[in-house]
Amino acid sequence: MDEVGMGESGQWPEAQDADAFLHESDVREWDAEVGWVPPRPDAVALVLEAADLEAVFAAQRFARVDDLRLEALDDVTRYGGGSRELVMRSLRLELAAALRVTENAAGMMLARAESLVHSYPAVLESLSRAGVTVRHAEILVDDLDVLQPDVAAGLVGRALELAESLPVGSFRRALRRLIDRETAPSLTERHEAAVRTRRIMVEPAGDSMSWVHALVPSVEAHAIYGRVTQKAVVIRDHDRGTTRGGQSGDGSERSLDEIRADVFCDLLIDGTVPQHPEQARGIRATVVVTVPALALLGTEGVTDPAEVEGVGPIPIERARELAGNASGWMRVLTHPETGAVISVGRTRYRPPPELAKLVKWRADRCMSPGCGKPGLSSLLCKRVGVGG
Repeated sequence: MDEVGMGESGQWPEAQDADAFLHESDVREWDAEVGWVPPRPDAVALVLEAADLEAVFAAQRFARVDDLRLEALDDVTRYGGGSRELVMRSLRLELAAALRVTENAAGMMLARAESLVHSYPAVLESLSRAGVTVRHAEILVDDLDVLQPDVAAGLVGRALELAESLPVGSFRRALRRLIDRETAPSLTERHEAAVRTRRIMVEPAGDSMSWVHALVPSVEAHAIYGRVTQKAVVIRDHDRGTTRGGQSGDGSERSLDEIRADVFCDLLIDGTVPQHPEQARGIRATVVVTVPALALLGTEGVTDPAEVEGVGPIPIERARELAGNASGWMRVLTHPETGAVISVGRTRYRPPPELAKLVKWRADRCMSPGCGKPGLSSLLCKRVGVGG
């Protein structure tokens, strides 16, 4: 008796083309007898399948790169002679030539492979089954490797849970918050050391253009960007001859990004610029700081850092300075575990201006998937009709 699906000759029928086989009308009789028709995957499923395969192969590549590293170091030990750095330099160059990448990229690949195999095997295992993407794994390794080994080992489990549940952009921010909270007691010392590295640099970009990079404290950086943005919005509305949020005309106006760049150059090169409309002069950025009350008062044992909207944790000393210079205070009580707003201080029934501000700031960031813009900036962008 023939097995199910075999023809009279006892042989399996010749396989059809995959695309044709997936159409129900073209299924052979032996499939129809069984009553099973393979589902036809949609385009998104096919893309996802390719992405999963990329993660699986990336995990294999990391494992083999580390095998290559161990083999090279083993040869040094076995035959003697040559320093470890010389061997690693030769290995980086060999790997760079083979993969047609730079020596720096090869070095990063070797370092990440070593960390994944020996320090974070659970992350490598998740990558091998497409639980995380290659970018998730790279961000996790890069951020944890700069920490003390015991601190990194304590965070890797929670970091992996975030990586398996969040898109890349949201994961990067969540991991940064996780690390900042864990290392909050040493934030002041680390910030003081990091401030000593502040600098600016110019990077050529082609077509007679260049990037101007500035490594400065986060509070100042966001205040600079906020002031430039507010000026740019006023100038754009002035150019249109409309009020805030007016629609563009024939499309010939400068974009908000273009005006931001022009304002940035004007302020740095000329200082005060009389050509700016009156409404754009004297604009100052507002920095929203959330400070735990007990930390602000210096209560012993309280190490929770202050947070700046869109920036993240800042040293408590910096927060005290900002709070001391504030023209007004608004009492906001939050849940100690979830951070949810419980109540807002007010003295009259109608919501005060401070409460109106809170409504604008209640969302930490834009709700679009993966968007990293602070909620207030996202609201501003929507009001003037640009991205976000």
